[in-house]
Amino acid sequence: MRVDNRLTDGVPMRPLACDRCAAQVLVRKSSRQQTSVQWNSGATALCAEREVAGPAFEGCGSLRDTIREATSRGTIELADGGGETGGPGRQLM
Repeated sequence: MRVDNRLTDGVPMRPLACDRCAAQVLVRKSSRQQTSVQWNSGATALCAEREVAGPAFEGCGSLRDTIREATSRGTIELADGGGETGGPGRQLM
């Protein structure tokens, strides 16, 4: 059995509610470019964008904006210690 050590850097997944629909997911930012989002059945049922997209759902723009804002405020920290977005041209999930 292989030990899963992907989250050993001390930054756990954090609960975060979408500013648009209040769907609460677990979020972890490993870096500016990498975001992990764990959905549960309650969040799936509440997500307004997921409902509209149906099977074609590829991600929630409102949740992406909420995560970006939470990262800028420091509510969601970057595991790589990269700090905030860093200005124009840099996009956080």
